[in-house]
Order: sequence, then structure tokens, then C-alpha cells
Amino acid sequence: MRYAVLFEKTDTGYSAYVPDLPGCVAAGATLEETTGLIRGAIRMHLAGIAEDGEAIPEPKTIAEYIVAA
Repeated sequence: MRYAVLFEKTDTGYSAYVPDLPGCVAAGATLEETTGLIRGAIRMHLAGIAEDGEAIPEPKTIAEYIVAA
């Protein structure tokens, strides 16, 4: 499954979250570090959901850049 991940620049680096997986977040000093951390966070989050016997949520979020002219 492909989940949308949103990255935000912070004063100390970057943060990331997955809108379709509430509570699935990561933060790092660089975009590359944060990308790796959120990948691991998604895997752990999905493993926890499965371990609890719950259904894995289907991705619903669609992200797109819009040019405001």
C-alpha cells in the first residue's frame, strides 16, 4: 500500500506525518533522515495495528501541488 506522507520544514529540521495513520509521525535533522524514520514508523504502526487484530486502513489521502497564480 502507498500512504501519503506530508513533510514540514521546522526550525530544527523536518517533521513528517501520515494523515491516514493517525499518530504515525517522525522528525529528523534532514529530509533524508526524516524520510527513513517515517518509513520505519509506518512499518511499526502497521505491525501494531495488525498485532491488535485490527484491519489495516486503506490509504485515502490524495496529495497534489496546486500552483496559485
